[in-house]
Amino acid sequence: MRRTFLGEFEEIILLVVAASATEAYGVSVWEELQQQTGRTITLSAVHTTLYRLEDKGFLSSSMGGATQERGGRRKRYFALTAAGLRALREIELLRQKLWHAIPAARLQLLGT
Repeated sequence: MRRTFLGEFEEIILLVVAASATEAYGVSVWEELQQQTGRTITLSAVHTTLYRLEDKGFLSSSMGGATQERGGRRKRYFALTAAGLRALREIELLRQKLWHAIPAARLQLLGT
């Protein structure tokens, strides 16, 4: 199977969905993403990325029930798939490997 590479934004969205204590849907992911990153992000960028990650097999989704507060509209809830978890673990391992490859002396020179 060919490995699919993730961009930074996709990775962060996967992490937000994975870390969600409640069911993750577009607005909840958008709010958490802005809070955690301090970035201003459009809701449409989040929705587009959620659907793209679902197309890649990293997320699955299901429709919730209609509510009065949403004018009868239903929410689409997203959940991490096994492939999504594998992708996040691969990224974590790669980042750890690269961080450990930096010589300690170089980090000291850079003041870290």
